[in-house]
Amino acid sequence: MTKGRKTAGSGGRIRRGLTGRGPTPKAEDREYHKAHKAKQYADRKQASQKKHTKVTGEWVVGRNAVLEALHAGLPVKSAYIAEGAERDDRLREILKYAAVHSVPMLQATKTELDRLTGGAIHQSVALALPSYEYADVTDVLEDALDHNGIVVACDQLTDPHNLGAIIRSAAAFGASGVVIPSRRSAKMTAAAWKSSAGAAARLPVSQVVNLNRALEQFQDAGFTILGLAGEGESLIGEVRPDSPVVLVVGSEGSGLSRLVMEHCDALVRIPIGGAVESLNASVATSIALYELTRQPVVVED
Repeated sequence: MTKGRKTAGSGGRIRRGLTGRGPTPKAEDREYHKAHKAKQYADRKQASQKKHTKVTGEWVVGRNAVLEALHAGLPVKSAYIAEGAERDDRLREILKYAAVHSVPMLQATKTELDRLTGGAIHQSVALALPSYEYADVTDVLEDALDHNGIVVACDQLTDPHNLGAIIRSAAAFGASGVVIPSRRSAKMTAAAWKSSAGAAARLPVSQVVNLNRALEQFQDAGFTILGLAGEGESLIGEVRPDSPVVLVVGSEGSGLSRLVMEHCDALVRIPIGGAVESLNASVATSIALYELTRQPVVVED
């Protein structure tokens, strides 16, 4: 109001004009606002990601690796090929193998395959392997008891290729199973599957939280625990246990850990020439298993 003069009011015109409009809409709900367009883009991206759920387990990527994995008989959960992938001899062989062996080949965009494989260089083709199902250590123990058999335990073995080769040898010599610790140890990866040459599908592998406690469990059940070590007092060929055996194999570099040695009933070694300090873990395991399973030869006069 101006001093000395009266100003006419609106008579309620402005208030009546605002009636029914309600609060101002959010920016993302206003059609022409940039926040609205950003929300639409985010919604489309989320819907696209939900369209192809990420497959759990391990991936084998690259044309050579996929072809080798298929021929090695690795279990396949899903096989993927990128749309518009350039065909070469390797890809044609992959597709032929998939058709002959009824391996479902799913199509995905390159972007989707990038996301599924975590950005790995997949060369437009990838295999999703199922998560490995480890056996219960009690089942391995009971099977070995029933057959007066052998169990192989790996102490901090970190090379999956060695693990796979040990599984292969264990299966070849009739072992009941392989036991590995869950920490500081190779797992049942694609590399281990491949090195086992299919034996991983037949021989149970048990993963335990504490290897020393597992060895105590075997000892309580009547097993003889033999640790394979270069400093062993006895030669592996001279040992003939009359009970089921757990053969403990050490890591590639440091061998058996101190606590594991303390849980062994005896340390055994393989006689080797002075020119070689040690054997590969999987090779040493194969020799030890052969010696433990071979029957003494009786020579008649």
